[in-house]
Amino acid sequence: MKALEMPFKADEAVRINAIENDTPLSYKKLNQLIHDEIEKGNKRIILDNVAGQRFIGAALHGDIKIYINGVPGNDLGIFMDGPKIYVNGNSEDQVGNTMNSGKIVINGNTGDVTGLSARGGEIFIKGSVGYRVGIHVKEYKGKMPKLVIGGVCKEYFGEYMAGGMLIVLGLKISDNTIEEIDDQKYGNCLGSGIHGGSIFIRTEDVPEHMLGIGAKVIDLTEKDNKRIQPYIEEFCTYFGVKEEIIWKKSFKKIVPASKRPYGSNYCIDLV
Repeated sequence: MKALEMPFKADEAVRINAIENDTPLSYKKLNQLIHDEIEKGNKRIILDNVAGQRFIGAALHGDIKIYINGVPGNDLGIFMDGPKIYVNGNSEDQVGNTMNSGKIVINGNTGDVTGLSARGGEIFIKGSVGYRVGIHVKEYKGKMPKLVIGGVCKEYFGEYMAGGMLIVLGLKISDNTIEEIDDQKYGNCLGSGIHGGSIFIRTEDVPEHMLGIGAKVIDLTEKDNKRIQPYIEEFCTYFGVKEEIIWKKSFKKIVPASKRPYGSNYCIDLV
């Protein structure tokens, strides 16, 4: 795997080894070491040999950049407000959980519920993602979460989405080649319960039976293309993709069919 470019010079950063005596540090100890360095004024941190430690970057705020070599565990960047995290590898579930602002770049795949309840910030994933990614993402007063996924997503993508932007490219990106993924780029129940925001799938067709309750599919306008272009450009910069490859295929847009997708299921006598 080609390494993700480090966003700062290595000699400007402090390094923390996440393994001690051939044994991974506990997530509590590793996170304490990170906080200790930040309290000393070190805002550029390299983590080596990360092996599933949870909560890296939890509730951090401000101008902090963390570069991770290895595989971080669940809840990477949870409650984060401003920092930028770069992962030179895969990551586990719930990346960007309730993130308020900042950026997370994953040079690989992520697991389930990536972006859970994110309120802002950006997540760029080179590979594919698991189930229920983008669930409950929302936007408020100018903050809007954006997720760009290079590969494919599984079932219940964008479930209960209340705002934000999710983009799926359907590509297999390796060091020397970029291939179209011809199989399904998304799972069933796409956008189930969506009542805000937009999902953009790089595909020629989204059959209606693949949509979740309350979702509908429409064609993109020129305004939509301009909205997603900056995030596609940024994705291409991180992972060495020529932008013209992306635009060789059109996108479909999934949006709410109504603001109350389950309105007929409850309190029908009151509304």
